[in-house]
Amino acid sequence: MPKILIVDDDRTTTKLLQTLLELDGFEVSMLSRGEKALEMAQEIKPDVFLVDYHLSDMEGIDLVAALRGSPLFATTPIVMASGLNVEESALGAGANVFLFKPFEPGKLADLFNELIG
Repeated sequence: MPKILIVDDDRTTTKLLQTLLELDGFEVSMLSRGEKALEMAQEIKPDVFLVDYHLSDMEGIDLVAALRGSPLFATTPIVMASGLNVEESALGAGANVFLFKPFEPGKLADLFNELIG
C-alpha cells in the first residue's frame, strides 16, 4: 500500500483527501506543521508528499527544500499545492508537480500513482 504524507493546516481539506485517498488504496498520514513532517517522514518513509504552500510554522517551499536536502527524500515525489501563483517557487524548491487550489481531489490518486511509478 503506497504511503502518502499530507502536510497542510486546513483540517477540513486534509480529512476529505485522507478519506478519498484511503478509498483509492493509499495509507495516508497527515500533519499541519512542517517541523513535525520532517520528523514523521523519517519514521514512516512516505512514497509521496503533498505539501501546502502556507503551513502554520513555515512556508511549504522551505519544507520541500529541507526534504530535498535529505538523502532519504532527495528523489521522493513531492506535490505542492496553493491558491497562489507560486508554481515557479515550488518547482524551484524541488517539488515535482504544482497544483492550484482548489483542485479535483479525485484526480490525486492517478497523479500519485503516476509519480510513484
